[in-house]
Amino acid sequence: MDHCGSEHHSSPMSHSTIAFVDLAGFSAIADVFGDALAIDILDRFEELVRASLGEEGNLVKWIGDEVLLEFPGPDAALRVLGRLLPACRSEKRIPLTRSGINHGPVIRRTNDVFGSTVNIASRITSLAAPGQLLATQSVADPAAARGIALEALGPHSLRSVADKVQLFEIKLTPSVDPAWIDPVCKMYAPQSVDRKESLKEHWFCSSGCKKAFRKSPETYPIRVKQQKSL
Repeated sequence: MDHCGSEHHSSPMSHSTIAFVDLAGFSAIADVFGDALAIDILDRFEELVRASLGEEGNLVKWIGDEVLLEFPGPDAALRVLGRLLPACRSEKRIPLTRSGINHGPVIRRTNDVFGSTVNIASRITSLAAPGQLLATQSVADPAAARGIALEALGPHSLRSVADKVQLFEIKLTPSVDPAWIDPVCKMYAPQSVDRKESLKEHWFCSSGCKKAFRKSPETYPIRVKQQKSL
């Protein structure tokens, strides 16, 4: 097929740090509370992303409630996420985030990035539990050198990746207690004891989330953090 005249151009491969950050409960918020509130939350998330990014990286694109960020190296990425993730955690309107980060060769085409480095970052983001940042060895080593707390989670199989990938949890925010995550919208409020009927009950941010969960609990599976491999 002749592609002469196409406006799409690929550039030679270079190395970048790729990060994905998404809102764990965004789809449920739209379903339970409506699109207007979901858009308000997404707008606020975008504000926090742009304020945290500054001039240290590139906002490649939005994929629904998920943002793809590119950085020249792990240190810049960790500085930005070190601002963004705590800001999201402190914002009461925003549910817990899931994040994944990887460093390696990427291919640029127009204003987008492609390749196995991007794919692995995306795959590990989908494995992350609400409130968790997962990283590969290529980012964990620089994080450890900066004195950032992390935990080795062992090798994991990723879809469409032949070899297992060593994963780490990088702790840029305090760990979350799963007992205080709303299973529907993934809001987190460990001090809101008034909405929890007993220690064995789920915590819900509202009657709307409680109703949605009790109507269809299988729709809202509880995501548990990756456990350290033995």
